[in-house]
Amino acid sequence: MKKAILIALVLVAAFAAFASAAPEKSATKITVGATPEPHAEMLNLIVDDLAAKGITLVVQEFTDYVTPNEAVESGEIDANFFQHIPYLESFNSERGFHLVNAGGIHIEPLALYSKKYKALADLPNGAKIAIPNDPTNEGRALLLLASAGLITLADSNNLESTPIDITSNAKNLSFVEVEAASLPRVLDDVDAAVINGNYAIPAGLSAAKDGLVVEGANSPYVNVIAVKAGNENNAAIIELVKALQSDKIKNWVAEKYPNGEVVIVF
Repeated sequence: MKKAILIALVLVAAFAAFASAAPEKSATKITVGATPEPHAEMLNLIVDDLAAKGITLVVQEFTDYVTPNEAVESGEIDANFFQHIPYLESFNSERGFHLVNAGGIHIEPLALYSKKYKALADLPNGAKIAIPNDPTNEGRALLLLASAGLITLADSNNLESTPIDITSNAKNLSFVEVEAASLPRVLDDVDAAVINGNYAIPAGLSAAKDGLVVEGANSPYVNVIAVKAGNENNAAIIELVKALQSDKIKNWVAEKYPNGEVVIVF
């Protein structure tokens, strides 16, 4: 009996030694910050796809354009998905950040919306127009209005134009600069507002159906996965971009946004 117990103890010890010597299966976890729609929705669609590759994807939602960039720069999160390249480049320049594009996914056409008027020609003289207050989206909004002939800008290629760069304004439009996330909420208080797609969509606005002026599909404002410089070649980030640049996402976008509120670029 004692011999049997001794043998059992030896086997247990041997197994424990083997187990401690055997390497643990490594698991990779990445946290990606995103605005809710459609960015976070897209990310949640690929959670299982990445899990099959040994990557745990944690999606952290943000409702502004500043905090997710600060979180990537500080290393609090691994990547974010909400912004286009001109905004990223402007943010780097202003803040001395080191964010880079790891892969482009889609465009959300910018549009001018109104709850008071059904057509662009109906906008009255002196109409009050709300526009985003961050540099690149403000310039983008003014370029949209210029493309519709509402205003003329000093430089039609300047992506960071501001109201002081307006050289002609036949309808004497006045501009209210508002944080992008708040634009849908102020739509009742102005004659019209230029709203980013990722805020227009959750507010029930469709660029194709409701937009008085809609940005063209050749827009340079591609939404990207942004990471801190040096991490764009990280294996998990590469797999993240691959999963987003997939037929699964393309088909989902085609089904959910048949009117072109989101346009795939890959």
